[in-house]
Amino acid sequence: MFKIFIQRPVLATVISILLVILGILGLSKLPLQQFPDIAPPSVLVTAVYPGANAETVLRSVAPSLEESINGVENMSYMSSTASNDGSLAITVFFKLGTNPDQAAVNVQNRVAQATSQLPAEVVQQGVITAKQQNSFIMAIGIYTEDESKYDQTFVANYAQINIIPEIKRIPGVGAATIFGGVKDYSMRVWLNPTQMSTYQVTPAEVMGAIQDKSLEAAPGRFGEKSNEVFEYVIKYKGKLTKPEEYENIAIRANSDGSVLRLKDVARIEFGAYSYSSLTRLNGKKGIVIGVIQLAGSNSNEIQVAINNLLEKSAKDFPSGIKHNVFYSTKVALDQSIDQVKHTLLEAFLLVFVVVFIFLQDFRSTLIPAIAVPVAILGTFFFMQLFGFSINLLTLFALILAIGIVVDDAIVVVEAVHAKMERKHMDAKNATTEAMHEITGAIISITLVMAAVFLPVGFMEGSTGVFYRQFAFTMAIAIVISAVNALTLSPALAALFLKNNHTGKEDRKATFSEKFFSGFNRSFDSLTTRYVGSLKFLIKNKWVSIGGLVAITLGTIWMVNTTPSGFIPTEDQGFIAVSVSTPSGTSLNGTQQVMTDAETKLTELPASRFVTAISGFNLLTNSTSPSSAVVFVLLKPTEDRGDVKDIDAIMEQVRAKLGGITGGQFFLFSFPTVPGFSNVEALDLVLQDKTGGKLDKFSGIANGFIGDLMKRPEIAYAFTSFKADYPQLQLEINDEKADQLGVSVKDILQTMQTYFGSAQASDFNRFGKYYRVIVQADVADRADPTSIDRVFVRNKTGEMVPIKTLVKLNRIYGSETVSRYNLFNSIQINAIPKPVYSSGDAIKAI
Repeated sequence: MFKIFIQRPVLATVISILLVILGILGLSKLPLQQFPDIAPPSVLVTAVYPGANAETVLRSVAPSLEESINGVENMSYMSSTASNDGSLAITVFFKLGTNPDQAAVNVQNRVAQATSQLPAEVVQQGVITAKQQNSFIMAIGIYTEDESKYDQTFVANYAQINIIPEIKRIPGVGAATIFGGVKDYSMRVWLNPTQMSTYQVTPAEVMGAIQDKSLEAAPGRFGEKSNEVFEYVIKYKGKLTKPEEYENIAIRANSDGSVLRLKDVARIEFGAYSYSSLTRLNGKKGIVIGVIQLAGSNSNEIQVAINNLLEKSAKDFPSGIKHNVFYSTKVALDQSIDQVKHTLLEAFLLVFVVVFIFLQDFRSTLIPAIAVPVAILGTFFFMQLFGFSINLLTLFALILAIGIVVDDAIVVVEAVHAKMERKHMDAKNATTEAMHEITGAIISITLVMAAVFLPVGFMEGSTGVFYRQFAFTMAIAIVISAVNALTLSPALAALFLKNNHTGKEDRKATFSEKFFSGFNRSFDSLTTRYVGSLKFLIKNKWVSIGGLVAITLGTIWMVNTTPSGFIPTEDQGFIAVSVSTPSGTSLNGTQQVMTDAETKLTELPASRFVTAISGFNLLTNSTSPSSAVVFVLLKPTEDRGDVKDIDAIMEQVRAKLGGITGGQFFLFSFPTVPGFSNVEALDLVLQDKTGGKLDKFSGIANGFIGDLMKRPEIAYAFTSFKADYPQLQLEINDEKADQLGVSVKDILQTMQTYFGSAQASDFNRFGKYYRVIVQADVADRADPTSIDRVFVRNKTGEMVPIKTLVKLNRIYGSETVSRYNLFNSIQINAIPKPVYSSGDAIKAI
């Protein structure tokens, strides 16, 4: 059957050229990433209830959404986190292989069913459903060097208007968002309760005036379908967009002709939507933009395009605005890919040299040297066909495949040489006879080798996904190698090889001939010894069987005793520090602790860039004034000074931060493979299915952590959940409110507007959508005594002080509350000791 390729070598050449061309085309289109996407797809649902605490959000918002979402198609589990800033985040995880776009659509449909059950304030803010991208590839810092000229709000909105939209348009970018809260522009109406009570104005009247005076309208047109010569479109100014326009809004016209305007009772500012966080980059105020990659895209090309965009945009930055890419997977990816490329080249050269030494003929060596690139390049086409990517695992498979691929070509060449040496045949006839004998062997060994790797590709779960591309890449390369051995290698052997096994001329031996002669004698001697050892084992079968049993028992013992783990931690040149200050600490107090931490981390010899975000809890992905996170970008290994190992550097950081009072610091690195967690640690969840009190649940969790810390396998276990945050319980005297003609609803709405916030309207400016937010000024909500200046109108139009109707009791509660599969939960992280693996730690837990 394969004789035709020997008789017509052009056919074999065409097949190989076709494989090479298809492989080059596949290589040019294959996405480039460090590891395959192995994390399960997830969908994030976010909602905001302005002014509500975490427990209120869990009572009024979370149950409706969770009950509706629960059981959505292919769902595995879901978790939710509510914070005291009124935010709720529900993450729905799906089975591996689920289409994330379809999953997002299914969740959105479920959310729509629950919208009617949500508070009006939540619906007004909007419930957002979006698929979660796991491939975080880049973090960009944009900061101001002149804080007197530009503040954080300006920097954030400059990026939102001029930079982020262009980043999102780069092919392969899944998302580009700002860390640490929403910094969008907002028209802030800062109410003065004292002036409000003096003029007997309520927040509801202020919001009503804004909604009445700032609106879009379509007044119509004159002259349509008439006999007039001209038609006129009637144009209205639309919604107000500038502070001075809001200042002049008339709230009330008095009988004496005077007009009460908004500026009489409030301060108007074109400010930020949220002031819940503060970001500093090397001590300068700024923002952090996180870039997430779409599945199947080329990470390297995306980051090159973003770097080019930033260089171009930097030319138009306002004076004093700078940028810095302080985290990029491209650095580690380039290093890893370069190392693999060098290994690939070195493996090819070593194979070439070894083959040349053993075959001792350049023509013979040329055949495997041609067959290997054809098989490797051809593999890229099928990788593209099956949706694979160029990553460390597929490249590792190709490195291993070189040794296997070259074997088939060597078998062909060696068989042809044997025929020429023993039967003194020419190359063509020797090839024909040799292929007749070894074709079956080549096919059978290919099937056996493929059978070794193919089952790995059908493993389930994340491990199966992780190794699937490795296994199938190996199998593809092996099959293509067999095709080459049956087509290209015989054709080349018939064309290239010469019968050099006839008698040598009587002449002086060259250096190469002397070298090969010595090598052959040594190898023959080694072969003789090997044959002798085989004869010994054949005569003494008990030795062979005993050795086999010993190896089997040793293998079983090592499998059972070798530490198990998922993926080893790698030095990514990046350290993260989670900061926790005492419960109830304000953002200003947390920032003071962060200033000390920034100073110490900047002085670290290995530190290159320090980014600190106050008011953001990375572990729960929520805002909290008593939490913060620091990202430390390290210098290249050779520039780190005396201490280069990342574990030793982390010990240095712990020592430096240990001297700072007022905060607890937890150091960690990012996982090698993203998508499962933000921390290189074990995640576990405790559930409370009894619906008990959170303080009791917290005590149980702390007891469990204490038991974990006693285990030798666990270095550190912790949770970010706390139930000791100082809070104030509001009690309303319903009877007295009825006697004074005050509605309880009016009391709560007034307090929400003053001490929480309320959206009165919205507007468009700079081509963006912004909100109008009404809230008491900072000084008028600084402490509980601020309630003394707040009044509410009763049914007869009189102003009643709220302090006569309400009472504030000091209690303790949680900053954030989490749920797992519809029940209250507490997340715990555990880090194994260096001498133990993650598998050992899991067994201990």
